Amino acid sequence: MNMHKKPLQPSSSKSHRTLFLWLFISLFIWSGCGDTRNSSEATFRIFEKPVVFDEEREQLSLEYLRDRHGLIKERATIEPRMVVVHWTAIYTLEDTFDVFNRTHLGGRANLQSAGMLNVLAQFLVDRDGTIFRLVPDTTFARHTIGLNYMAIGIENIGGSKAPLTRAQLKANAELITYLAGKYDIEYVIGHHEYHIFRNSDVWKESDPDYLTDKVDPGPEFMSNLRKELLPLEFKSRPD
Repeated sequence: MNMHKKPLQPSSSKSHRTLFLWLFISLFIWSGCGDTRNSSEATFRIFEKPVVFDEEREQLSLEYLRDRHGLIKERATIEPRMVVVHWTAIYTLEDTFDVFNRTHLGGRANLQSAGMLNVLAQFLVDRDGTIFRLVPDTTFARHTIGLNYMAIGIENIGGSKAPLTRAQLKANAELITYLAGKYDIEYVIGHHEYHIFRNSDVWKESDPDYLTDKVDPGPEFMSNLRKELLPLEFKSRPD
């Protein structure tokens, strides 16, 4: 910290982020107070909708962390530094949940070479903006090659045939702001942008040829999301 800066005049990105987070938390607390029955604005909430995460799934997760990311851990957990935004390309909540609820990967030969652990994200956002938590924030989930060990995934119901909604945009912005208040989140990226990190210090993937091409959630959605998150000054590429 620069001790010569004048008080009450923060100029660092961290100071701006702290101020923004305090404003968000204040508004969040205020929105939960009093009679809100006549309000058309829904209060920010996260609903718990846990997938199966049993001993077998944790063991497969630990094997993935070891074999793909080079990390030996006792528990399948992460220290979040990044949020990756996805779309599901599956168009209903329950169909998507059924896919994520499986322990073993099925029907995706291009991913099976890296292990049979099923794909998953920590959060799932329905088309009306309802947010569901599938596993605890810091539980490991396989959703982004090379970055799973540090990234919280947000899956949004939709895809090329059903573009993501304004309600989902708002929900993603609120959720990421909330997560930034709990963890030291440095990066927010779309799944289609993950290749940018390939040659960086944060990339951890044992096979340099293991890559997939992604288009979700697309430049337009990420551009609009970054406008919503602008005060937090997240990074979108490695230093």
